[in-house]
Amino acid sequence: EKFKTLKNEGNDFVKQGKYEEAINKYSECMKLNTEECTIYTNRALCYLKLYKYEEAKQDCDHVLQIEDSNIKAFYRRALAYKGLQVRKKNMAGI
Repeated sequence: EKFKTLKNEGNDFVKQGKYEEAINKYSECMKLNTEECTIYTNRALCYLKLYKYEEAKQDCDHVLQIEDSNIKAFYRRALAYKGLQVRKKNMAGI
């Protein structure tokens, strides 16, 4: 029950664009249940919005270890890789 409440609060924060707060709620959810893939893909989305590509990639990797056909995890991991590539290019250009 507490898990569901935290997840819903996290989802509400995402809708409001409060990604840091949402990450905190999803992280609390993970302490209660580490097997719930949605929490990880949701948190990955927040990390992507905050340009934290490495963290997003790690969450997606975790989901794919549990559920190797999770489309959201594949998609968001691809976005994370893309972000990391762009960042590398920008770093090289400086």
